[in-house]
Amino acid sequence: MSAKDLCMRLLAAVLILAAGPACAGLDIQHWRTSQGARVYFVENHDLPMLDLEVDFPAGSARDSRELSGLASLTRHVMVLGAGSYSERDIAERLADVGAVFSGQFDADRAGFKLRSLSSAHELEQAMAVLRAVLTTPHFEAAVVEREKARAIAALREAATKPEIIGEKAFSAAIYGEHPYALPEAGEPESVARLTPESMAAFHQTYYRARNMSLAIMGDISRAQAEALAEHLAADLPPGEAAPPIPPVTTALPGTQQVIAHPASQSHLFLGQPGMTRHDPDYFPLLVGNYILGGGGFDSRLMEEVRQKKGLAYSVYSYFQPMQAAGPFQIGLQTRRETTREALRTVQEVLARYLREGPDEAELAQAKNNLVGGFPLRLDSNKKILDYLAVIGFYQLPLNWLETYIPQVEAVTRAGILDAFQRRIRPEALSTVVVGGQLGEGRH
Repeated sequence: MSAKDLCMRLLAAVLILAAGPACAGLDIQHWRTSQGARVYFVENHDLPMLDLEVDFPAGSARDSRELSGLASLTRHVMVLGAGSYSERDIAERLADVGAVFSGQFDADRAGFKLRSLSSAHELEQAMAVLRAVLTTPHFEAAVVEREKARAIAALREAATKPEIIGEKAFSAAIYGEHPYALPEAGEPESVARLTPESMAAFHQTYYRARNMSLAIMGDISRAQAEALAEHLAADLPPGEAAPPIPPVTTALPGTQQVIAHPASQSHLFLGQPGMTRHDPDYFPLLVGNYILGGGGFDSRLMEEVRQKKGLAYSVYSYFQPMQAAGPFQIGLQTRRETTREALRTVQEVLARYLREGPDEAELAQAKNNLVGGFPLRLDSNKKILDYLAVIGFYQLPLNWLETYIPQVEAVTRAGILDAFQRRIRPEALSTVVVGGQLGEGRH
């Protein structure tokens, strides 16, 4: 087959794939390896590619305050030398077979993504690198010191940016002593304390087979997927499953904090702990938030803050579902002299929403947009893999994607109002302002 013919075949396959998953339910297959790793697999032969994601409960919520940044730097250094491969070897062997290697990290999870051709030679070489990274990272002292220096420099630069300052202060305000308050990348002082030994100990504790969630999407059979998963987890001791993240039992009393900064605009953050991945109010809060501030120009916050009053270019709200209650957050930037007015407008919009909920027209529009846009979330192997990884890591029902549209369509105005009134309490909202003072206003 000529190179031109191959390109045309791949293009046709992409177009078929873009239409396919949106029209039919995904056949998600699930099993455990002999070492206890959870595997989630979707077989698809439209493209000669394999996408894979492996996750562990090794995010920043596993850090301590003294060693915050340990989880993040451990995951980062794992790819800088492992098994029989040097840092350069890893990059070259992946490049030789056209594999794309990346990672992901947040408070809950840490892991790696691999995209490879599904042909035997290319896949075998890429998988050998990934297996070494997972099982035998070097944590060489010189590499650790180099990456610590880079991380500390990045943290010090970030500490000058109002948006970073605000996010950090906001997390501390709503989570207090909970692990979700810990900064994902750590602090310069805590990162300076990290050692190869502390990284190796963290890896030994959390990168274990019973902690491993593996999502596989693409051009291999079930038998090949089983063999791949067994091989990948073979050198990971089973270990003990990591304990769950402590629950966020109640929202802290709301606070208001103003942080001086010379920025020309004020950065505003409002919110409280929100919902979990398994939250029974997930869909009422999802649809309700689309109307409040998640729907762009369709949202109430955008209508009032930008369209009517011109106080901000953009304003948003979101729920970030996590293992424990992730944040509910409202955010915007406004001119320093309009800080007080912008904050008051946001508070008024939220208060009215909590009193009245959405109207029927808003609800219908939100449902239409969420349902109509859902197929675009499944129009590539990569996007499907992202959902597959979330389903696997958080152990959601295998039919979660199939039931998404019916669950959205079943949401009612009364359900949204009930969920928001129970879950969002104005007295528990914390506010952080970086930049202008709340005493400033229009003159």
